[in-house]
Amino acid sequence: MTQHKLKFTVNDYMTAPPDKRFQLLDGEMILVPSPTNRHQTTLRELALQVHQFVSRNGLGQVWFAPLDVVLSGYDVVQPDLLYVSNERSSIITDANIQGAPDLVVEVLSPGTAEYDRGYKRTLYGLSGIQEYWLVDLEASTVEVLTARNQELVTETTYGRGDTLRSALLPGLSVDLEQIFG
Repeated sequence: MTQHKLKFTVNDYMTAPPDKRFQLLDGEMILVPSPTNRHQTTLRELALQVHQFVSRNGLGQVWFAPLDVVLSGYDVVQPDLLYVSNERSSIITDANIQGAPDLVVEVLSPGTAEYDRGYKRTLYGLSGIQEYWLVDLEASTVEVLTARNQELVTETTYGRGDTLRSALLPGLSVDLEQIFG
């Protein structure tokens, strides 16, 4: 007998109990463990630098998790950090983001790294995300991926002591020594 895998929809996700530690990936509810202190500290420092640049230049809005980003009828993600440009502000609703942000940042952790490097990378590319940063706390690196033909391709990897630059946000300079401190 063939067993059919149950696929949850965005409606199922939105009407589930209000535990915001779940994401919906290809119709599967994925429990995301609480982030570590180091994860939160790194994210705070990174968010501060990106937010200050975006705000100072009037480019759009920056958020951090948990905030639902609805990418398909079977995919709701909560990126660690995301940016939506003024030009794409129509995807912003009071409840969530309805579509692909311009920039998504994921801080890798043992419980999420496989999804972040695999399924989510593919999903983000197909959804139209323009730039994707993978922050590796163990290696003290940030891998910057950019969109090409609905795929996210590694442009460069920055390490401790480097200054991260973004093609999406020209003029942004992120001091990784401060980020990885």
